[in-house]
Amino acid sequence: MTNKATIQTEKAPAAIGTYSQAIKVNNTVYLSGQIPLDPVTMQMEEGDMRAQVVQVFDNLSAVCEASGGSLKDIVKLNIFLTDLAHFSLVNEVMATYFTQPYPARAAVGVASLPRGAQVEMDGVMVI
Repeated sequence: MTNKATIQTEKAPAAIGTYSQAIKVNNTVYLSGQIPLDPVTMQMEEGDMRAQVVQVFDNLSAVCEASGGSLKDIVKLNIFLTDLAHFSLVNEVMATYFTQPYPARAAVGVASLPRGAQVEMDGVMVI
């Protein structure tokens, strides 16, 4: 029997559409995309690209914790960038949040993201 639960935390931005922050099915958690929104103000992080990437990782971390896990439990991470020139910066920041073995990952260049974000990440976590 499938055990399905909706994950919701105020420590990450509220959904701005018809989706959940995450869905937990048995021991797998499907994390919705996070952009650099401040969860309190629901405004975009106004800092440089590094600050935006940090905000996205912080948002993902909050949803992971609300799911009963942490970033270390992510097995697949998808990164969407409006400018792939930021790829090395994302790697640099990611190294401060993750240790080996790193999750499987994709980094994709896209034309645009919600609310004009420059970065979005989603993933799959197993706990």
